Amino acid sequence: MTDAVADVETDEPAKKSKMPLIIGLVLGIAGAGGGFFAVQSGLLPFGNKPAPEVAQVTKEAPEGVDKGESAEEIANLAFIEMEPIVVTLNRASGVQQLRFRAQLEVNQADQAEVETVLPRVVDVLNSYLRALELEDLTDPMALPKLRAQMLRRINIVTGQGRVRDLLIMDFVLN
Repeated sequence: MTDAVADVETDEPAKKSKMPLIIGLVLGIAGAGGGFFAVQSGLLPFGNKPAPEVAQVTKEAPEGVDKGESAEEIANLAFIEMEPIVVTLNRASGVQQLRFRAQLEVNQADQAEVETVLPRVVDVLNSYLRALELEDLTDPMALPKLRAQMLRRINIVTGQGRVRDLLIMDFVLN
């Protein structure tokens, strides 16, 4: 009897099918490929951003760059002289004065409108220059920064696009 029991115990169990493993592997590869395609084609909100259109990049040139203006556009410019502004700057070692004189570059069509609000422009610039510290003026890159800030304030007062540029004639610190 012991032989019969020994025969039963030595029988190997039936082999399991490897089909679920193969199906899982195929579905995993298919899912990874589908996810890669979805991200690359832009179907999902994350991943590579599309390159900006060339038309949007070339719309506006940065400040100080030649914008390709024609001779007619340059001929239609007008320059409005501003009265000089003298600002007193307090400092520990004494009082210093800043003398500022500038001109506004405008289109001839906008010249009368800008001249009408010129007292406001002078007021805004006077207020801005009085708020500056002496350290703001001693930096080598101070003038371009100040010019950009003043032009921004001028455009707020006059209306966007009426004043094309601010030309600084005098910027003297005594």
